[in-house]
Amino acid sequence: MLYVTTPEIHGREIAQVLGTVTGNVVQSKHVGRDIMAGFKTIFGGEIRGYTEMLTEARQEATQRAIAEAESLGADAIVNVRFTTSAIMQGASEILVYGTAVKLK
Repeated sequence: MLYVTTPEIHGREIAQVLGTVTGNVVQSKHVGRDIMAGFKTIFGGEIRGYTEMLTEARQEATQRAIAEAESLGADAIVNVRFTTSAIMQGASEILVYGTAVKLK
């Protein structure tokens, strides 16, 4: 499955737009990560535990969007976008969305 952030795929023509597809993950903080994050805010530096958590959540959300596109019979997803929001204290959502298309 191709997925791109552009409205077109270079060298390919879109035959049919199938609709918007999404994938999301709501991720909560882990107490151990919070403790380490607290130390990092004092001393500075990357909070690797959160980086890894968000990378995994982004990958899972992307796979969910791809699965939805495949269920529609899509060949690709164009205009892919990523967004995040705080849902409640200690939990964030990562949302991936784009347009599922059939290619010629």
